[in-house]
Amino acid sequence: MSKQTLFDKVWDSHVVRSIEDGPDVFFIDRHFIHEVTSPVAFLGLENREIGVMYNNRTFATADHNTPTINQHLPVEDPLSANQLKALETNANKYGISHWGLGHQKNGIVHVVGPENGITLPGMTIVCGDSHTSTHGAFGAIAFGIGTSEVEMVLSSQCIMQPKPKKMRVTINGQLGKGVLPKDVTLYIIAQLSAAGATGYFCEYAGEVFENMSMEGRMTVCNMSIEMGARGGMIAPDETTFNYLNGREQTPKGEAWDKALSYWKTLKTDDGATFDVEYTYNVADIEPQITYGTNPGLGTGISKNIPLASEVIDGEASYKKSLGYMGFAENESIIGKSIDYVFLGSCTNGRIEDFRAFASIVKGRKKADNVTAWLVPGSHIVEAQIKEEGILDILTESGFELRQPGCSACLAMNDDKIPAGKYAVSTSNRNFEGRQGPGSRTLLASPLVAAAAAVTGKVTDPREFL
Repeated sequence: MSKQTLFDKVWDSHVVRSIEDGPDVFFIDRHFIHEVTSPVAFLGLENREIGVMYNNRTFATADHNTPTINQHLPVEDPLSANQLKALETNANKYGISHWGLGHQKNGIVHVVGPENGITLPGMTIVCGDSHTSTHGAFGAIAFGIGTSEVEMVLSSQCIMQPKPKKMRVTINGQLGKGVLPKDVTLYIIAQLSAAGATGYFCEYAGEVFENMSMEGRMTVCNMSIEMGARGGMIAPDETTFNYLNGREQTPKGEAWDKALSYWKTLKTDDGATFDVEYTYNVADIEPQITYGTNPGLGTGISKNIPLASEVIDGEASYKKSLGYMGFAENESIIGKSIDYVFLGSCTNGRIEDFRAFASIVKGRKKADNVTAWLVPGSHIVEAQIKEEGILDILTESGFELRQPGCSACLAMNDDKIPAGKYAVSTSNRNFEGRQGPGSRTLLASPLVAAAAAVTGKVTDPREFL
């Protein structure tokens, strides 16, 4: 039998039918939906007078348009309110599990799926959201789909997909002081560019990823899409199994033992080949920060902004990017004054991220010039923040905790960065206007965000560690 990669094993076991010189008809185990991309899909079902094939495989949560303060009050924005109501109505009509605003399990779709044990190794998982790649941290094939594909999965539990090529990124060794999983993924994206993995599914291998917590692995896989990859995967291991054991929707008893024996086979065979491989030196990775308008335009925090001749992006687009950000070639990023700090999103809205942030702000005060939005990814994370005493640390330092939601990751709710203002953000995208029209986003880890929050400027977090 030929040697197989982890990706091959999961993909091939879900192919219902292969079309010669065409896509595979591909079975989907789990389908997550939210209020933004699902209403039109449900309208398509109604127009064609067809139903949902497996409503127990679909899970709905409200996250993109939800406010992060006063969630007990009616949503003021009429478009957001309509979309939230449509999600609730459609979920009820078709018998789909629905965790709406105010539900104790509500939160960002890519946070609540794993923490409730819905995401499991060896599964295929889709959602009308590009950052579905997050779930690949469990050894699942997970990717975002469009509205018409949401309708296809609802009606048939299948999707038509060409099989992507395979990439492996390997990093061995121990991460340096102050370097978090977010820094690892920003470093990889800076090396490959925002389009460097287009057409590939990426497996992350080596000691750096093996030593990461599940939260850290989710951060890495979440950002795979930001280098153009279809998704990212990490082989499940004891860390994965320990995280999943006992969660609400994981198998129990004999079913757990049976699942575990299968999950342990989900790893790349020795000698299996990839279409492309990259290996990086762990010593080259320091805390990272972006300076441009795509996630590939980033660098180590101690370094200057590169010259146009040093970046993969074309010179004209690079200079346009720096113009939008108000930066110049060869400038130092450290010391740049900032206005906002955002801790949250499906990239960094988990308990580990709040622990890291609190480790720096403890005993210090929020800078007067900074507005900070600290947004847990779910009510479960919110409860952990309170139980662990992190809320007390944040409050004493002058910070406030908001309620769960996507918040300032994207300008679809009330949390928008004003035009011209600078935000150090733990989210995943720094495109023009992503966090609000005219906003300027510097992507970074929770430690870098915390250092900026207490100094009011871009600061190397290693100064505080």
